[in-house]
Amino acid sequence: MPTDPHTDPSCAACSTVFKKKGTTACWSSDPAVAPPRPGNCPTTHHGDLVESALAEYRPGGADERLARVAAEVEGLCYEQQPGGTVHARWTRIEDTVALAGRMGWKRVGIATCIGLLDESARLAEILEAQGLEPVSVCCKVGSVDKAELGIGEAFKVRPDTFEPLCNPVAQARILNRAGTDMNVIMGLCVGHDMLFVKHADAPTTTLVAKDRVTGHNPVAALYGNHFYYKRLARQPVSSPRDPPREG
Repeated sequence: MPTDPHTDPSCAACSTVFKKKGTTACWSSDPAVAPPRPGNCPTTHHGDLVESALAEYRPGGADERLARVAAEVEGLCYEQQPGGTVHARWTRIEDTVALAGRMGWKRVGIATCIGLLDESARLAEILEAQGLEPVSVCCKVGSVDKAELGIGEAFKVRPDTFEPLCNPVAQARILNRAGTDMNVIMGLCVGHDMLFVKHADAPTTTLVAKDRVTGHNPVAALYGNHFYYKRLARQPVSSPRDPPREG
């Protein structure tokens, strides 16, 4: 039972422990000598939820097969080296193909940003070469004017021009109709990716997380947050086009 279900977890704080010891309370080769749990550890305060989640993975559970195959693919991604060390050997594309194969999935939906059509075409070639059936739908499907959502000229990429809105709900529904077994997100905008996942019937993974500045490598801003991206911890994220803030 939870000791305090209202305690918010902060597993990110365990990064300090991991840097010092190379292990944490929940990741240790020998749990008997693992570091103690921090005061806000979710295993302590939300143990009931941890236990109930296990029921979904066990035989007869709703997510049994996907959880097992995902864990198998995680293990296959690494290769044992002399001396007991391991190194990763598969890219995320290979992980995705392996998961689809072990799950017996064939039809793979590609929900792509229009700015990544070339990358999506290359992905489709790889999927076909691996015996899968790619089905792709672009974010601008339907070519619907942003004005239909009441989006003002100031919030267009190119004001005073026709600009189609991103249509993730249509993308999801089209792939639903196509009967995809799984979907891959290729660079959908923040928020649009949420809408796609919300409306998609098939399980969905992200291959490309859009980041226009870092070449779609969002973690670069975290690696550089103490120097190049110092502003992220010091300044509000805002735009001259935003309305004035209250207070």
